[in-house]
Amino acid sequence: MTPHDLQTRRLDATRAWSTFVERGDQAAPLVRPEILTSWTRSGGAVSADLSEAPLADEGETASIWQGSPLQSAVESVESDLRRTAEDGDLVIAVTDAQTRVLWTYGGRVMRRKAESVNFVAGGRWDEASVGTNALDLANRTAEASMVFSAEHYASIVHNWVCWAAPVHDPKTGVKLGVIDLSTTWDRTHPIGLATARVMARLIEGALPTSHHHPSALLEETLDPGLVMTLLGTAETRFDGQRLLLNRRQTEILALLALHPEGLSLDQLHAMVYGDQAVTFSTLKAEVSHLRHALGGQLSSRPYRLQMPVETDVDHVLMLLRRGDVAGAVDAYGGDLLPGTNSPALGELAEYVAVALREALLANPEPDAVVRYSELAPYDTEVVEVCLAHLGTIGGRQHPAVPLLKGRLAAART
Repeated sequence: MTPHDLQTRRLDATRAWSTFVERGDQAAPLVRPEILTSWTRSGGAVSADLSEAPLADEGETASIWQGSPLQSAVESVESDLRRTAEDGDLVIAVTDAQTRVLWTYGGRVMRRKAESVNFVAGGRWDEASVGTNALDLANRTAEASMVFSAEHYASIVHNWVCWAAPVHDPKTGVKLGVIDLSTTWDRTHPIGLATARVMARLIEGALPTSHHHPSALLEETLDPGLVMTLLGTAETRFDGQRLLLNRRQTEILALLALHPEGLSLDQLHAMVYGDQAVTFSTLKAEVSHLRHALGGQLSSRPYRLQMPVETDVDHVLMLLRRGDVAGAVDAYGGDLLPGTNSPALGELAEYVAVALREALLANPEPDAVVRYSELAPYDTEVVEVCLAHLGTIGGRQHPAVPLLKGRLAAART
């Protein structure tokens, strides 16, 4: 497109947006149907003149990204992504399945623009948070999408053009998120959409075929119901879609998931807050939010979840009961909700950690101990017991011995 063509297109988009804001459906002949439909949904959710995208909890965002298949894939192709961003003065973003930004990289100009509107890690770019945008459309339709200038519902990005493409796990077909390429509207290029598709395929091709990150269980779970990862990181999926919850909501939902018989208001309050001076109305407000997020499938008197529930805590404990120590270690992602101040979850975290450790001391399977030592690098006793056990076997040295000795030496320095 020539600069004149782009300017004309921008004026047309701005005219259509102004018509919609002022007179609603009268904008129908002026804009693409998918944009008008999204504008209509956006109008009931957000203000067109919001100043920035809302930010999700920083720690929760980091825990979702760290060690995830998406992080591994993005880091494998990061040089290509960075080069594309720098060559086109783009900002590139990778999101999770809820359109929350997990990673970004930008050229000099676009990086500053992106930061000013929270197009950064933790930024929530779902339609309900910021209105019509390419990331949400690609996520919603499972097809590459472009949103140009004032086709965005929020005026803060009317100077942008964005191309986004969904990223799926090639093996399971599960939606992992989207990749988005954004720049200023006057730099619109015909190959923008094709480039987004290529970048998505690049990430999909770099996804690990197997890994130990706790989200692996969730990403491969297609059955309806609630699936929670609580060990080492926090992640919740309901009917295959990731829920955006704060720390306290995650704690409450975890307690309900781990007590399928249900809990009274008094019981739940004590388990969540202990002797903190927190009112019952505060807890009820959190439960109300969860009930809405779960489509009403959370009953009262007692509070009880009304859908199939799976947690990695139950899975690890089941494996320990079966005597499958190696399997339990493989499924154990780390401490249960690190930093929680819920007394009930703190006790459960200690119980699971001690149970796993004692199982390893009783049956120090070398590969399992190597894996455990990555999660608990300063627990030298388990490593020493395993080395002593291997020393009594005789014959050729087990390949785990150098790794265990290295871990022991590192812990003692």
